[in-house]
Amino acid sequence: MTTGQLSPAAEAPRDGMPPPDMVVTLDGLTKSFPRRTGWRELLRHPLARETVVAVDGVSLEVRRGEFFGLLGPNGAGKTTLFKILSTLITPDAGEAWVAGYEVGRQPAGVRAQLAPVVPEERSLNWRLTARQNLDLFGALHGLGKRERARRISELLQVVGLEGTGAKLVAEFSSGMRQRLLLARALIPRPRVLLLDEPTRSLDPLSARTLRSFLRTEVVGQQGCTVLLATHNAEEAFDLCDRVGVLHKGRLLATGGADELARRYARDRYRLVVRGPFGPALGELEAGGAVQEVAIPPGDSDGWVAVEAVIPGGATRAAAVLAFLARAGIEVASFEPIRVTLADLIERIVHGPSAGEAG
Repeated sequence: MTTGQLSPAAEAPRDGMPPPDMVVTLDGLTKSFPRRTGWRELLRHPLARETVVAVDGVSLEVRRGEFFGLLGPNGAGKTTLFKILSTLITPDAGEAWVAGYEVGRQPAGVRAQLAPVVPEERSLNWRLTARQNLDLFGALHGLGKRERARRISELLQVVGLEGTGAKLVAEFSSGMRQRLLLARALIPRPRVLLLDEPTRSLDPLSARTLRSFLRTEVVGQQGCTVLLATHNAEEAFDLCDRVGVLHKGRLLATGGADELARRYARDRYRLVVRGPFGPALGELEAGGAVQEVAIPPGDSDGWVAVEAVIPGGATRAAAVLAFLARAGIEVASFEPIRVTLADLIERIVHGPSAGEAG
């Protein structure tokens, strides 16, 4: 058997594996690390061994072709989960499956199905062109010369780098390097991509372009299942089919992106209005059409940015807007307010709204 080949045990998924439409399955996954201590503390208590729980009993299923977001602050456990799925570290308890292969017992099979995309531009060779970088990586994956050339041309076109020619990677923008990292990960045709904060070093325009590319090309055209780790709530809700919220190693909630945003953002809107809006808002609030109205001071022209919860979705919001128009209130803008990650976690842990019973 040549180097790099999978053993027969690694090639065959095990019996009792999750259903075939579930590409990634986590069952009670737990991982702890020793707490770092200084020399003084170590000398005082040489036998003390404290641990930090990075992942705490996480169970999760991701379907084939799904774009799933792991949303959480730094230190929530996102990167640790990705390292377990990438077979870089082993869990203390629980099991993880990727495309029918168990992470702990069949790491070679997992690595053949999954590709992590680390947003580290220095992992590219900056003295080579995009094509040369991909050719080197393809050779490491054992692709033949003809197959390599065909695959590289296809991927450079997919990521929009086919016109870079002899331009060295050192001369690329951050967005171009990020797309090259994605092309490199796609060379072995993985079934699962792990993206760890892929837009964190990009400007807003480049980040938006990359998100569109991920959705249309990587998932839509290449057919990959994508797990995205991010601390950007807007990115997760805009890009993902479903979202899981991680906090201190625990999975607090999972669900459709729209459903989670609606449940925990509580349909909060910002209305920029002018005119005698007080009585109209009071009538709406008395009837339960709007809740938690916040009215800050207005500007010099009399415009006021009012914030309020309008439960009931778009239909109720449209009815509120129509009521204000009939009341003669000028409305300059009417838009939903995006929930921040901190607000989202607080509402999941403590309830939808501070001070709200139940």
